[in-house]
Amino acid sequence: MPGPADRRAGRATAARTRIIAWVLLLVLASLAVVTLVTWILLIDETDNRIDGALTAEVAEFARVTETGINPTTGEPYDSVDEILRSVIAANLARPNEKFLGYLDGRFRWESRRQSPTVLLRDDDRFTDMVGSLTRRAEGSYMTDAGEVRWAALPVWLPGDRSRGVIVVGYFTEQEHEFADEAARLMLLVGFGTSLLTAAAAWLVAGRILRPLRDVAATARTITGTDLSRRVPQRGSGPTDEIAELARTLNAMLDRVQSGVLAQRRFVDDAGHELRTPITIVRGHLGVVDEHDPEDVRDTVELVDDELERMNRLVSDMLSLTRAEQVTLLRPETVDVAELTRDLFDKLTALADRDWQLESVAHTRTRMDRQRITQAVVALADNATRYTRPGDRIALGSDLDGSELRIWLADSGPGVPPSERRRVFRRFARGDSGPRSEGAGLGLSIVEAIATTHGGRVQLESSPGQGATFTLVLPEGAR
Repeated sequence: MPGPADRRAGRATAARTRIIAWVLLLVLASLAVVTLVTWILLIDETDNRIDGALTAEVAEFARVTETGINPTTGEPYDSVDEILRSVIAANLARPNEKFLGYLDGRFRWESRRQSPTVLLRDDDRFTDMVGSLTRRAEGSYMTDAGEVRWAALPVWLPGDRSRGVIVVGYFTEQEHEFADEAARLMLLVGFGTSLLTAAAAWLVAGRILRPLRDVAATARTITGTDLSRRVPQRGSGPTDEIAELARTLNAMLDRVQSGVLAQRRFVDDAGHELRTPITIVRGHLGVVDEHDPEDVRDTVELVDDELERMNRLVSDMLSLTRAEQVTLLRPETVDVAELTRDLFDKLTALADRDWQLESVAHTRTRMDRQRITQAVVALADNATRYTRPGDRIALGSDLDGSELRIWLADSGPGVPPSERRRVFRRFARGDSGPRSEGAGLGLSIVEAIATTHGGRVQLESSPGQGATFTLVLPEGAR
């Protein structure tokens, strides 16, 4: 029974065979068309040459016979029969050409060169057709040797009651042999060239299909536990379809990996963070005295509080997971000045603080308005927890070169240097300031929103002098 490797090799060979079959079919079709057109052109050229020769021969015979003088003796012709004999004898027929003389409707003279296959002088039907013509004529006649193209010139002499006809005939089949031979040679050479082309196309098809084999090989190595493999990019040109395919697949794998990692983090976080409230609830339910109303009431209040905390925790984790997904962004063109003023109006209702609008950036840029609003509100909510009524909290936005900056500054206790990175970690809380009821995911969500916009979160703080959190969006997000 063939294994997977044999089946893959069979599929690759089948693809190459189809490519070669189509290439060979196109080459042979092109060869047939070129050969046919060439043969038709050669035949047409030959027929034109024959027609020209017939016209020239008849014109030459007409000049000789019209003078009435025998060019050989210089004496006048005595009879029509003498004209026929002398004219035909004095002109040497070309290959496949025939001169015939008819007197009073019967064959009389013939040129010295004989046709190797057929004798027109013995053809009574041809004799009846041309032997008694009284004016110039031309036409085509079929014989056992193929078509004969002919032209006839009537001949007469004053004083002679006989009537003669000089006929020039060409056996066209023999004249066409050159075209037939050329077509056969073209077919023979073209067939050999097609075989060489097929062999070269087999090699080229292998090189073309190699990146597709890389795609299949990479796809086979990707598992649920290892999503890090990527398709090698063999080419970097903007019009390289194979390289574009590799880039597109790698981008898709990046999104898949990001989604899977986000799901894993969500599951890990949920398993880790929900274990404690579940343990607390189960512990208190296990020891509650159902006959003591006060104990039951206290236990219900504790369970309700833990369930509420679990609900907030799950909501925060879902928000973080969505914030990390670039595909969930809904970018639109936003007036940053208008957005900044709208944010300020919303923030002033959060708490009794000295809210200040420092500056607005007069520009329009593409961003997910809802996500940016979520990030700024999270920063403001965090600032209210670490400040007291009347303390200053300032909002602002401006353009710094190619970067858009949206900041929120407070006059709280600030963030010590040792905690500046830790505050962005999941479930992390600063040691300075009051303890909050949150899950410690607020700044992680803010950082995820900035990252999915192609930017970052910048923290500037000095202990005792407050902190400034800035969303920095690069030019690519504009």
